[in-house]
Amino acid sequence: MGSTSSGRFLKIIVLVIILTATTTATMEAAQVKARCQSQCRNLSVPYPFGTEDGCFMDTQFFIKCDESVEPPKALLQNSTIDVLHIDLDAGELRILNWVGSDCYNSSGSSFRFSTWLRSGLYNISSTKNKLTVIGCDTYAFITGSIGQDYATGCLSLCDEISDVINGSCSGVRDYEISLASYYNHARVLSFNPCSHAFVVEEGEYEFSASHLNNSGEDWKLPMILDWTIGDQSCSEARKDPETYACKENTICREPENGNGYLCKCGDGFQGNPYLSNDIDECETLRPCSSTCHNTFGGFYCSCPKGYKGDGRRDGSGCSPIVNHHNWKLHITQTAIG
Repeated sequence: MGSTSSGRFLKIIVLVIILTATTTATMEAAQVKARCQSQCRNLSVPYPFGTEDGCFMDTQFFIKCDESVEPPKALLQNSTIDVLHIDLDAGELRILNWVGSDCYNSSGSSFRFSTWLRSGLYNISSTKNKLTVIGCDTYAFITGSIGQDYATGCLSLCDEISDVINGSCSGVRDYEISLASYYNHARVLSFNPCSHAFVVEEGEYEFSASHLNNSGEDWKLPMILDWTIGDQSCSEARKDPETYACKENTICREPENGNGYLCKCGDGFQGNPYLSNDIDECETLRPCSSTCHNTFGGFYCSCPKGYKGDGRRDGSGCSPIVNHHNWKLHITQTAIG
């Protein structure tokens, strides 16, 4: 890419994210069909998330299981963002995201690595991530808007490699990153050709002096994203039972920041709060030879009119009802002689 002056900013969108996770379509029925894949390699994909049509609540919760690579990768929607863990209780996703970098050569030209996610559906956690900036001729800004515009940033300067201490770095938290260099790294090019900036999960990055000479290509680090159901409060969501996501014996709770809600199991209950606690035996077991009726906690079979029996495959099944009153006994006597 072209050269850049010392005052020119490089804008790296780590994640383009708004503060509420909105739903754009009618929510799927809460009972996930038995055919739905709930695993992508070693990642458990619980409802409301899903890996195929008909298995997730909304497109926000689509996890692409890319089986064209070995081992398979779980990707956030259709992006290149790896999903490492889904936490239903906390309403969090742990992902692996690219590091943004701005590198220079002796002529002052730069090459850049950045990543984009245009989902607009998740929040970057402001309590479990840290903005980290690496470089000896580097400054970075985070900008965003929560009702009003705001900005903050980090500055990192050093003269030589001996000034750098392994394990030492500082940072702040938040959302959109802009990277720039005062002198295009000309004064520190021999040991630090690149600037790096990224949002990373708290405690998951330890600085090393060797990172100053890292180009940043193929460099990924974990980050925590927050998610919620819709953009309504619990009281608003309850007014529409057909789209309300919390099922029997669950508690609706609202996040500390932003809109939407989450569901959790009530005291004494466990499992997935977004699924009915009842198992549809008719769908999963197919126990009846005729008509199956699912009930909360069980099922029963019935035979069609004109048939009798328990209707079960492992029972008497259904057999025709015989009406003995319609039979007539005819005796023919023949004289012998």
